[in-house]
Amino acid sequence: MSEHTGPAPRLAWLTSLVALFTRVAPGRWLALMLLALHAAVVFDADAAVTRAFLLAHYGLFLLWQPLVRSEARIEPRLALPVFAMAALLVLVDSTWVMALWLAVLAGLVGAVAASQHEGRRLAYLLALAYLLALLLGWVLPQSLGGAALPEMLQAGVRYGLAALPLAILFLPAGRARGGSSTLDFIYGLMLSLLIMVMALGVFAVVAVAKVSYAWALVQTLLGMAALLLALSWLWNPRAGFAGLGQVTSRYLLSVGLPFEGWAQRLATLAERERDPESFVRDALSDLHELTWIRGGRWQAARGEGQFGEPAEHSLSHAFHGLSLTWQSTRPLTPALALHVRLLSQLLGYFYASKVREQTLREQAYSQAIHDTGARLTHDVKNILQSLKTLLAAADTSTPEDSDRLLALMRRQLPQLAARLSQTVDKLKQPAEMDVAHIAAHAWWTALQTRYEHDDVRFFADAIDDTALPQDLFDSVADNLLTNALRKRQGQPDVAVEVRLELQPLVNLTVTDSGTPAPEHVARNLFLSPVASDFGLGVGLYQAARQAARSGYRLELTDNHAGRVTFRLQATESSLTP
Repeated sequence: MSEHTGPAPRLAWLTSLVALFTRVAPGRWLALMLLALHAAVVFDADAAVTRAFLLAHYGLFLLWQPLVRSEARIEPRLALPVFAMAALLVLVDSTWVMALWLAVLAGLVGAVAASQHEGRRLAYLLALAYLLALLLGWVLPQSLGGAALPEMLQAGVRYGLAALPLAILFLPAGRARGGSSTLDFIYGLMLSLLIMVMALGVFAVVAVAKVSYAWALVQTLLGMAALLLALSWLWNPRAGFAGLGQVTSRYLLSVGLPFEGWAQRLATLAERERDPESFVRDALSDLHELTWIRGGRWQAARGEGQFGEPAEHSLSHAFHGLSLTWQSTRPLTPALALHVRLLSQLLGYFYASKVREQTLREQAYSQAIHDTGARLTHDVKNILQSLKTLLAAADTSTPEDSDRLLALMRRQLPQLAARLSQTVDKLKQPAEMDVAHIAAHAWWTALQTRYEHDDVRFFADAIDDTALPQDLFDSVADNLLTNALRKRQGQPDVAVEVRLELQPLVNLTVTDSGTPAPEHVARNLFLSPVASDFGLGVGLYQAARQAARSGYRLELTDNHAGRVTFRLQATESSLTP
């Protein structure tokens, strides 16, 4: 039994051990790196052993480092500094080199700690405390020659300080897991510089004042604390001064260019120039003050162009349909590249607003043409319907009806000629389409004359000289009566009646006894053009918009089988004396 199962537990144990070492969390690499560093720096051993621990420490650092992803491919020119730093650290036996390395390492650890969540920051804070304690308690005193620490304190550093890396090693993996994905570079750089300044300050105090290391360290820390306090107050003061923070931010935003002045000129140009492409061309020609930009080119949907002179290095951005390529004599720094991106984004936003403005103008122009054409089309259609009525009367007349037909022609033809002339005038001057007014009794008589052969009943009470907008009432009445009379094609017995009331408000209603309009047609009849079997929708939609412009309201008040009623009613603001 044991002969068959004996190797299996050993193989499983070996597999789990390999998996454990291949799935080490970044916090564990950090702890092992610090332990190797501790053994190389603190314990007195042969040079070969010390170099071996330093080499192991540097290898563990490469496994932990947050600068380059582990799966990334490193080019040879980037690998050279890595090997150079390893050679400097391993081969050069100098406490100042070790102090510089500890300062750099503390800056990296602090940068990673600044970007971690509260629950994952403990491991990096312990590592930062260890590095500072090792620098101040061991490396820096040895760099000062005779400023060694007492034996008891040295023993505490040698044996007690190793507890911090061990604590990191045994932290839960979830709390010590990775900060290698993000890095606060500015925070790490400032921390490294502060540690270097502190080390150099201690060295200067010991060399000049000839005091003990502990007193020099206290003086240096007090001086740095006072300096940091003054800088923090100057960064965001409360006495009216804008502060170094705002000055720094303003400089980063306007580096190499008076940004506020250029933005103001850009806004002025946006108000003056209507064409999007002309706006971009003029805006880029105003960037001659950028000494670090030699030229470039731009490309949009309707045009392209160049500005300045061509150069070797280029940087491209595209925002809202505007592609910009900036050219410079040398590669742009990160601050200048960020500035170029801000300029490109601002130009893109202004260009997009100009494109939208031009699109709205074109849509408004097309809508005006559509409205004018639709209204004139319905006017011509109504005139054509009246002509067809006259032709039908002429075809069905007998020689005995010649006098009556002649009288009808004399009454109708001048009216049709006048209406056709008005339609042509509207085409010439569309802005004056709804200006002309006519007396109510004259318009009512003309309407009865036009439809006297169509079996339409007219009802009116106390018709006087109240002024009515002629174009509106002609258009609405002709549209409503044409639609009502068209129902007789399938329902010959449809009755149509027209009623006009002038008091208390002008009110024109057209009622027929035909079938009602479908629900979906009635719901959208005056809101948008709709399709229907009888052509309802487009003409009434235009008539409703015309009525709203003239101070009237067109509505479907009744939509039942046997009674369909449309009403054109004036509002309070439309009363004309």
